[in-house]
Amino acid sequence: MSERTSGDAGADRVSATLEHLQSAALEMIAALRSALDLAEDLVRDPPLAAAGNGLASMLAQALQGVQPLLGGDRRDGAPEGPQPTPRVEHIRVS
Repeated sequence: MSERTSGDAGADRVSATLEHLQSAALEMIAALRSALDLAEDLVRDPPLAAAGNGLASMLAQALQGVQPLLGGDRRDGAPEGPQPTPRVEHIRVS
């Protein structure tokens, strides 16, 4: 029996990575199709759009409550806690 070479292991990792990326891409396509179906329904049925606005508002409020838990900035724009030194210098061009 022959031992696996590091090239074989690298090829397996690349193959596994590509499979994961393909799966993620297919999930994104499915999510976008769903969003487009919803958008079409909202355009075709204005009362549904009005209900959708209320739902969107509730979702936005819920996400604002979750954002601090995910390490987002505060609502006033001030960052939470000490911030790491940026590794990239941003230069404004006017």
